[in-house]
Amino acid sequence: MPRTIKIEVNNAVFSLPYHVAQERGLFRDEGLNVELIPAGSGRDRDKEVPEKPIEDHRAVKSYGWHEGIEAGEYAMYRACEWGQIRRTQDSRQGARVISKRAAVATQAIVVRGDSPCHVPADLHHVLVGVNMHAGSHYVTLALLEGYLKRDEIRPGHVGGPKQRLRFLEDGRIGAAALMEPWITVAVKRGHKIICEAFYEGAEVGVPSLDPEGYAGVDRAIRRAVDSINESITPYLKYLIREVPKEIAELNAKDFYLGRFRYVYPRAYTPEEYDRIYEWMVGWGLLSPESRFETIVDGRLSACGAQPVPRDRAANQA
Repeated sequence: MPRTIKIEVNNAVFSLPYHVAQERGLFRDEGLNVELIPAGSGRDRDKEVPEKPIEDHRAVKSYGWHEGIEAGEYAMYRACEWGQIRRTQDSRQGARVISKRAAVATQAIVVRGDSPCHVPADLHHVLVGVNMHAGSHYVTLALLEGYLKRDEIRPGHVGGPKQRLRFLEDGRIGAAALMEPWITVAVKRGHKIICEAFYEGAEVGVPSLDPEGYAGVDRAIRRAVDSINESITPYLKYLIREVPKEIAELNAKDFYLGRFRYVYPRAYTPEEYDRIYEWMVGWGLLSPESRFETIVDGRLSACGAQPVPRDRAANQA
């Protein structure tokens, strides 16, 4: 009987290999019955938007839309690596980081087309809409601290990318951090990109996740990555369907394909973890006690996500 594994999928740009693996029957080829669980379990993000952006990250729960793993709704999920480290620290169920994710995503800080801001240094004391403890939050800090003093950087929690774009257009924030397909939407609606950065993410799993089942998922995702890198165009439908047509009608030709990068999942190393750890502790976003050994589950990484040789990794990018 096939192993059943429930896996959360969030925004399509982050979870695209899982959609592709499901569509192409790659999980089934591994003897797995994979159920893809939508992030938030059907919650309506429009109903969870604060009246005004929340600027204190301590007032926002780190789990956000991923709290289903704490309730046993699924065994695996992925998000930005900083957020995954923080959520692992906060986990009450012993969830651990198990590998780097396949999606190398990008976030862009965008301003309205009529904004006087043109370069990152113009964003001093400008309220930037983000989703706290998610990629938009951390990328905003990382991007802007090269141009501004830390006390000049103002991330404010709004919610998802659609909600951040709405706040921007309503004038309730001066800038918004967005990922695809919302970068393309923003540009299509006449807004300006101020800066942009690629960043990695991480997979998190529960302690009961079957190592052999995880290894099968890993093999299927690697095959999905190969398919995406051969041609992403057939799979852009998963991103396009996230955007309501009243906001923008997208087609495959609207996207700059250089923004999409998918690589094989791989194991974390203590050295790269320590760099992230020092940065997060420095911003007060992680406890000093959250060292590599308490956050990363090397048992599962050893079963599946082995480091990729440099020449193979370069060919995937």
